[in-house]
Amino acid sequence: MSDSARTSEFSLTAWFRRELLPLLADLRLAIVLLLVIAIASTIGTVIEQGETLDFYRANYPEDPALFGFLSWKVLLGLGLDRVYKTWWFLALLILFGSSLTACTFTRQLPALKAARQWKFYKKPRQFQKLALSTELESGEISQLESLLQKQNYKVFKEGDSLYARKGIIGRIGPIVVHASMLLILGGAIWGTMTGVMAQEMIPSGTTTPVKNFIDFGGWASLDRFRGWELQVNRFWIDYTPDGTINQFYSDLSVVDENGEEIDRKTIFVNEPLRYNGVVFYQTDWSISNVKIRLNNSPIFQLPMAKLDTGGNGRIWGTWIPTKPDLSEGVSLLARDLQGTALVYDTEGQLVSSVRVGGETEVNGVTLKLIDIVGATGLQIKSDPGIPLVYLGFGLLMVSALMSYASHSQVWALQQDGKLYVGGRTNRAQVVFERELLEAIEKLEPDTKEEVTVS
Repeated sequence: MSDSARTSEFSLTAWFRRELLPLLADLRLAIVLLLVIAIASTIGTVIEQGETLDFYRANYPEDPALFGFLSWKVLLGLGLDRVYKTWWFLALLILFGSSLTACTFTRQLPALKAARQWKFYKKPRQFQKLALSTELESGEISQLESLLQKQNYKVFKEGDSLYARKGIIGRIGPIVVHASMLLILGGAIWGTMTGVMAQEMIPSGTTTPVKNFIDFGGWASLDRFRGWELQVNRFWIDYTPDGTINQFYSDLSVVDENGEEIDRKTIFVNEPLRYNGVVFYQTDWSISNVKIRLNNSPIFQLPMAKLDTGGNGRIWGTWIPTKPDLSEGVSLLARDLQGTALVYDTEGQLVSSVRVGGETEVNGVTLKLIDIVGATGLQIKSDPGIPLVYLGFGLLMVSALMSYASHSQVWALQQDGKLYVGGRTNRAQVVFERELLEAIEKLEPDTKEEVTVS
């Protein structure tokens, strides 16, 4: 390497240490970044994410624009329809992670190193700078050693000098806090870049591969979705006595390419199936088709379509021909899976109602309703970053407990017939004072001098 290259590399390193590293480690920068991330996350929560262009055009028109400026063009231009996947949001996370890392190496680790380093006090005047100190006319340093050990201090002794400490874990707590937050940020970024989301509406009794992918990261791989299919053995809904939905269930199986079952579970809301890093959530339902028979014909299956009710509930319908030339027919409507359907003629007049297993006469033929087949609506997610996020939150809870530990230090010196004792702590000052005073009182209660607290 040439001298000029070495000089350039040295200058860059020096600039990083003198200029960039202190800026990244600045607490004010971290607070600002955290505030901006919180605001962006709030926007991502309030504004619907991942909807269609028509949705945003309908809900965020240009005239009148929301708040006078937020139209669908502005929203899509800023990426507010996909906040958590935009380059600027990921850049905020990376910058915040860099700030945490810089703070860890420039402040927290040196603070831990300083806490682990100690020295014995050899002169009485050194005790004057301590927050709590006293001078005893008598008393043995060995007795103080025993008392401190009973209070769970780790004691070091050298001649007539003593040093004791406890709660060093409290100094480690802030480092673990930073590490846990870095894990959470890393997991969020990794999940955004490699995660995959799909949605499927699968009729009961059918098998299908996962193929309706609606969102995936730039580094996502679909390999974990290959080599198996999802089979809905049965879908059903439990209703309350007043007819409202209590819970809906899907009996799911994961089968290989030969149809052999690999895994199976009955899922419901908040109780998903997990397989090969993919999670299947129960999120919706629909009516897929009806099975009917006309007179003595074979059973045939007709698809049901969801009708536009203008927000007045959900209804599915289909048209059933009652003549071979399709010149006549009736409409069959169903609102739920409780087994009842309504039959309407071509004039829109209600002809009759029929339950599953029942029959009705329409246009001179006997219509028998064999079954109303439901379909389960599944949200299917693969997020490789989730384990890192869970680990980060777990460490965050542990570090919060660690941070409550007080790092307390005690020094003592026996010189010229006197015993000098002093100490300090980083928190829980009152508890520490009471603890040290109890130890001092047990040394020589009749001869102790006044304790100085600064």
